[in-house]
Amino acid sequence: MLVAREKEQQILQEAMLSSQSKFIAIYGRRGVGKTFLVREVYGKQLFFSHTGVANQKTAVQLNAFADSLNSYGMKYSTPANWIDAFGILKEEIDKSKEKKKIIFLDELSWIDTARSDFMAALEFFWNGWASGRKDIVLIVCASSTSWMINKVVHNRGGLHNRLTGQIHLKPFQLGDCEKLIKSYGLSMSRSDVLNCYMIMGGVPYYWSLLKKGYSLSQNIDTIFFADDAPLKDEYKYLYYSLFKNPEVYMSIVNVLGKKKKGLTRQEIIDGAKLTNSGAVTKQLEELELCGFIRKYTEFGKKKKDAVYQLIDSFTLFYYAFMEKRPTDEHFWMNSIGTPKINTWQGLAFERICMLHVAQIKKKMEIGGVLTEEYSWSCSENEDEGISGAQIDLLIYRKDQVINICEMKYSDGMYMISKTESVKIQNRVTAFRQSTKTRCALHPILVTTVGLKENIYSGMIQAVITMDDLFV
Repeated sequence: MLVAREKEQQILQEAMLSSQSKFIAIYGRRGVGKTFLVREVYGKQLFFSHTGVANQKTAVQLNAFADSLNSYGMKYSTPANWIDAFGILKEEIDKSKEKKKIIFLDELSWIDTARSDFMAALEFFWNGWASGRKDIVLIVCASSTSWMINKVVHNRGGLHNRLTGQIHLKPFQLGDCEKLIKSYGLSMSRSDVLNCYMIMGGVPYYWSLLKKGYSLSQNIDTIFFADDAPLKDEYKYLYYSLFKNPEVYMSIVNVLGKKKKGLTRQEIIDGAKLTNSGAVTKQLEELELCGFIRKYTEFGKKKKDAVYQLIDSFTLFYYAFMEKRPTDEHFWMNSIGTPKINTWQGLAFERICMLHVAQIKKKMEIGGVLTEEYSWSCSENEDEGISGAQIDLLIYRKDQVINICEMKYSDGMYMISKTESVKIQNRVTAFRQSTKTRCALHPILVTTVGLKENIYSGMIQAVITMDDLFV
């Protein structure tokens, strides 16, 4: 059953109802549900569907294409080349009396083998024939996001500006994951869903591996740490499926995985030992498009000083617990409550908050207010009486208010201690003194259950709980 994806479903359904032919590209990371989306929306309405074969040469790809033709009742021998292959499709489309012919070509990057001229044939099929008709819906898809962006979405050749639509399929947010597990018939508390999201992020395939009747800890051990765990090698497969020359992208992520705050472009180049070139900018953009990193500007600094931060839940989990693979098949069950887990939960919760700023704004009833999100830090300056401070999330509002977000993971009601209240006040004071802002500064708390009232809780202007992030 298809969960969420309302906007994406609408794009595909409108293409089928259009009076013109449509050419739509779908891209997104491995396991996010691209193929599932197309097959669920169109089902038996697909006129023809074909999936490329991984790591095979042109001859095998053409054989597989012939097999796909035969499975749709189109009896042909293996075409000599891709021009002939698309020629067969033309013949079959001309013979068909169906109102719309929906053609789905999946894992396009696998089909486009060296010297195969596949892309030239695809361009000729669309530009020279299909685009002039009114009855074609051509859907192309690939897990290799970098390939899709370079070869299709930002094509500089015959397909330049030829797409009529594109879908960047992103991971689910918390509320969507809750709907997903309910569709599977799983019983999980919101606390468990949140903790699971810290590990799996919003990748539907990962969530599909959860088993009924297992506790969350049992599931995590089974999925990640058992000898036959289905995701024990996922880190390598993930980056190899998405990127050409994945080692470069993995080196960037590796450097960012060791720095909570994030790094500038130059710091990434130095840390990963890369050559300073336009290729680095492109690689960072692709990692951002895939949802592995975010690019942000510190308050008061220029865009050229932007910082890149690792925010992908699964990758953060991998570096924290899987890079040096534990030998204990019950590692997660036996580690719950340890200092390492507690520290990781705090960091993972912060990242989740940053991915759910829209929900935070909605709870604060500022969804209609123009805002910008920043981080901020300053070093101690004794001459000006400024204490060193760091704020991971600021929401700068056009109504002259700046929300200083305190993000705290807790198993129960969070209580502000005297020490913590001093730290919060120091951050507010240091920010005002350093930036000279005249905006009102409102500390807000984003936590799991809620804020326990005491003599220090009054300094918090608004409380956002875990439940609010599920909206």
